[in-house]
Amino acid sequence: MRPLWPLEDGALYLNHGTVGVTPLEVLAAQWEIKQRIEAHPARYMRRELKPGVRAAADRAAGYLGGDGNDYVFTDNATTGINAVLRSIELAPGDEILVTDHTYGAVANAARYACEKAGATLVSARIPFSIGDDDAAARAVESGLSPDTRLVILDHVTSETGILFPLQRLVALCHDAGAQVLVDGAHAPGTADLDIPSYGADWYSANLHKWLYAPRGCGVLWADPRVQEDLHPAVISWRLGEGFTAEFDWTGTRDPSPFLSVPAALDFLRKIGGGAVAAHNHTLASAAARMFAERFGGQIGAPESMISAMGLAPLPKSLAATLDQAVTLRDHLDREHNIEVPIIPRSGRLWARLAAQVYCQMSDYEILADAIDAYP
Repeated sequence: MRPLWPLEDGALYLNHGTVGVTPLEVLAAQWEIKQRIEAHPARYMRRELKPGVRAAADRAAGYLGGDGNDYVFTDNATTGINAVLRSIELAPGDEILVTDHTYGAVANAARYACEKAGATLVSARIPFSIGDDDAAARAVESGLSPDTRLVILDHVTSETGILFPLQRLVALCHDAGAQVLVDGAHAPGTADLDIPSYGADWYSANLHKWLYAPRGCGVLWADPRVQEDLHPAVISWRLGEGFTAEFDWTGTRDPSPFLSVPAALDFLRKIGGGAVAAHNHTLASAAARMFAERFGGQIGAPESMISAMGLAPLPKSLAATLDQAVTLRDHLDREHNIEVPIIPRSGRLWARLAAQVYCQMSDYEILADAIDAYP
């Protein structure tokens, strides 16, 4: 599979989860789209852009679940989350609930929204290593209060790679009277999705990570009941014309990542469809187990809560500090040409082992040897 990607020769790229790697076939399709646009940009933007974007949204909905008219494209999941946070009306005394696994940029956006409105940001502590779905449910439930206006839930946590029991957590929050915004940045392509079935109010995700679209391609799904009051973070010419119209045009930008979604889905189907996610889950779980057996300890989550990223313990002799994590990561990159996130958490360093079809078990064994030999 590796020749299907433009990866540097000799590099061990064990970090597909951060920004993704776009397959050569999808890059070629994107280039053709760019050429069509540049042949007559004004005509394309005026006549062809909207039907093209809506057709791509329909294809995305065919994979993600639901109706294409409930999906709009964004630059990334964080952009979609910001749109929701800027659209909801908060008041002093309201609370937004996040967790201590919430992606840092999303937590910052929630903090900003609270500060502007005089609301309060509350963080629920998720046990780590996590034992089961019940632990996640208890943690979220403990953070809910009568003042909780909005809960931001991860589907798959960014730093720790935990697959949360989303439908169960959404129901808990709704029972408490709170709306739910889901950060699904790592879910498309790693989990069998039917986004409307989770019952959330909003679901923001990336297609440029595990679903092979070019970078700069996210989606925001909104329940029809909340679409009227939802607006993009950048207000432009289509204000008041409806959910899809406002998001489909937020100003002049490169739409080719969105228009390349059909090519990305075609590529996924060609190389195995649902078998890809199963392969990546198996490989990530096995690699994390190998690290746990070699360096002692346990993996960050049970296999039932791993999608395509396994959090693997590193030697206890390494200081569990951010400085040590950065130093080790830089050493692996410069001395061994290995790219992998190193994370300090719960008194230990961890490696977030992303699995993709261009990876194999020997890659993780090479990484373990490099860490073992680290001074």
